[in-house]
Amino acid sequence: MLIDLVLPTSLETRAGDVTMRRATAGDLDALMTLLSDDPISSSRGDIAHVDDRGAYLAALEQIVQDAANELLVVVDGADVPIATMQLTRIPGMARRGSTRLLVEAVRVNSALRSSGIGGAMMRWVTDVAAPTLGSSLVQLTSDAARTDAHRFYERLGFVGSHVGFKYPVV
Repeated sequence: MLIDLVLPTSLETRAGDVTMRRATAGDLDALMTLLSDDPISSSRGDIAHVDDRGAYLAALEQIVQDAANELLVVVDGADVPIATMQLTRIPGMARRGSTRLLVEAVRVNSALRSSGIGGAMMRWVTDVAAPTLGSSLVQLTSDAARTDAHRFYERLGFVGSHVGFKYPVV
């Protein structure tokens, strides 16, 4: 848990005000659904199957217990999760000892995309979370097939500056 972050917090969106807060075990099914509500994620096995609850719960507990990580949900007025993202604070030697804030697994309910929720989340990351945590750089990766997401991040001022590589460990 990144303790310096003041949460919950309100976010203004075109869909109205929503609240961003830390995720809890009670959000597990909604988180699984948000991950599966994405064609690329679902093609990689995020299908929100009940048999996978144990693996997701173990991951959620590990993230919540790790002081360098934060798993956030955006909830509507009924406290139903409609979006999520994970933040990881990474101290480093490069860039004269800079600290980076890594943004992962940004998901907005498909029925609510283009309503300003994702933009409000990312502006909070760049304007509030990164400075609060002493991060000089916010970084993220995005699958090469996510061309709409790339345009979204570029509109927010992110620059596609690197090529990423992955190695599957079996």
